[in-house]
Amino acid sequence: MREIVDILKLVADKTRLRILMMLDKKELCVCQLMAVLEISQPLVSKNVSLLLRAGFLDVRREGKMVFYKVNSKIDKKQTLLIEMLREMLKDDETLKLDMESLIECTEYQKQTGKCGLEAYKEFMYNKRRGNL
Repeated sequence: MREIVDILKLVADKTRLRILMMLDKKELCVCQLMAVLEISQPLVSKNVSLLLRAGFLDVRREGKMVFYKVNSKIDKKQTLLIEMLREMLKDDETLKLDMESLIECTEYQKQTGKCGLEAYKEFMYNKRRGNL
């Protein structure tokens, strides 16, 4: 029972839940998560680290870049939880906005050829000014 309680506590946090649901749809780097969630790198890294340690995520390195996605080899309990979350959150407005923002961020990165903290700052600046 303790394991289930720990897993539920982990996904009860809104930021971690949003991260998990985005990474369930697409492999992302920290800067993309920062841009979508509009939070700092340390906060993204802390939450990703907790999900990673719990076995929910898989990590891939490409040069200096680190990419995360939902682990394809998670155990049955975690798989059932993610399936339940998908169903329960399929019409959630926050997650819809997250995915729209992710599309904007990805397009911005493609146009500028940048990914990282500076690209994140530029993206957020332009987004706030309505230039996207």
